Amino acid sequence: MNAIDYKLGGAQALLAASHQLSEEFAKGAAQRDAGRELPHEQIQALAKHGILAARVPREFGGLDLGIVDLVAIYTTLAKADPNIAQAIQPHACGVEKIRLYGTPEQQRRYFALLLEGAMITNASAEKGGGTVGEIRVSLSRRSDSPGWQLNGDKHYCTGSLFASHFYALVLRDDGGRSIALLPRDRTGVDIIDDWDGMGQRTTASGTVRFTQADVADDEHMPLPAAGTLRTHEGAFAQILHAAIDTGIALAALEDAARYGRERARPVPEAKVTHASDDPYVLHAVGEMAMLAHGAEALLERAARALDTVIPRALANQASDVELGRASIAVAEAKMAANEASLRVSEMLYRVGGAGATVRGWNFDRHWRNARTHTTHDPVAYKAKAVGDYYLNGALPPITTKI
Repeated sequence: MNAIDYKLGGAQALLAASHQLSEEFAKGAAQRDAGRELPHEQIQALAKHGILAARVPREFGGLDLGIVDLVAIYTTLAKADPNIAQAIQPHACGVEKIRLYGTPEQQRRYFALLLEGAMITNASAEKGGGTVGEIRVSLSRRSDSPGWQLNGDKHYCTGSLFASHFYALVLRDDGGRSIALLPRDRTGVDIIDDWDGMGQRTTASGTVRFTQADVADDEHMPLPAAGTLRTHEGAFAQILHAAIDTGIALAALEDAARYGRERARPVPEAKVTHASDDPYVLHAVGEMAMLAHGAEALLERAARALDTVIPRALANQASDVELGRASIAVAEAKMAANEASLRVSEMLYRVGGAGATVRGWNFDRHWRNARTHTTHDPVAYKAKAVGDYYLNGALPPITTKI
C-alpha cells in the first residue's frame, strides 16, 4: 500500500496500514529499546502510508480522519512500540494547531507538505525557569530587514531527529506568544541528540537550538493569550497520550499472558502442573485485563466525545460547556490509562516470576516506558478537575498541553 492507495481506500485503508505496520514494528521493539536504535525507517513508513497526514482536512486533499479512528491507530502503534507512537504525537498536535491558528495560505502550504510526507514536530518545552511551561525562547523583529529572528533552546523535543519541520512555541518581543514554523535545515537550527531517559528511549526527544534563525512573516502564527480561549487543542493532545499509555498496558498484558502460557513455572504451593492453572496467576491476569480493557473502553468513549465536538469547534460553534465536557471525558480516559500502564506493566512479574526478569526478554521496558511517559503531566490534576466537574459543575482549566 502506498500514500495514493490510502486516499482511495479511506479510513479503513489507513487503519489496515497501521495494523500491518504495527505487526512489523513490534518485532524489533525490544531490540530497539535495548540498543537505543532510533526508528527512522518506521517513521518514514508511517509518512509513506499517509498516517502522518491523517488529519489533513478534506478541502486540502486529506482524509480528515475522525478521532475514534485516529486513537485506534495510536493505540495499535503504541502496543507495538510506544516510542514510535510518542515520536509522532507532537506532529499530530502540530497539524491541529495549523487547523486552529493558521491562515488559509499557511494551511494550504503546510497541509500540502504533509500530504507529501513531511513531519512537523514540536520545539515547545524549556528547562529551568520558575514553573513548567514558562517560555523564554524569543522571536524578535529584525531591524535590518523584514521578518523575525528566533533565539533560544527548546528541550524534550519529541521526534526532533525525524522531523522535516518544527513548530516552536515562542515569546515575541512585543510580549505576545506565537508558534514559529520553520524547516529543520534552516540556518541557525541545530538538533542535539541528548535524550537519555530510562524509558521511551527512542522517541528522539532531544534539544533544538535556535541561533539567529530567520523566520518570515508568514512562518509564524500568533496565539491568543494563555488561558483565554477554550479550544479542543488540549483534549486532543491528551487523548493521544492516553492512547499511548493504553497501548503500553495492552502490550504488557499480552506478554504476560503469553509468558504465563508458554514459559512460566508453577510454584509448589499451587499444586498444579502449569502456571496457567495457578489461581493467583489467573487472578493477576484477570486484574490486568480489567485495567487494560477498562482504559481502552474509556479511551473510545472520550474519542467519541471529541468526534462530536471538534467539527463544531473548528466551525466556531462549540460552547465552552461542550468543550469542557469533552475534556472531562478525556481526563477520565487519561487517568485510567495512566493507572493501567503502570500497574499492568508491573504486574507482569506476578505472572512470569524471576524468569521474566531476564534481560533477554526486556519486559521491563513496558514499565520503564509507562513510568517515563506518565510523568508528562501530573494525572492528579486531572482527577481534581474531574471531581470538581461532577461535584461543583466547574469546567476544567483551559490548557494546550502537548
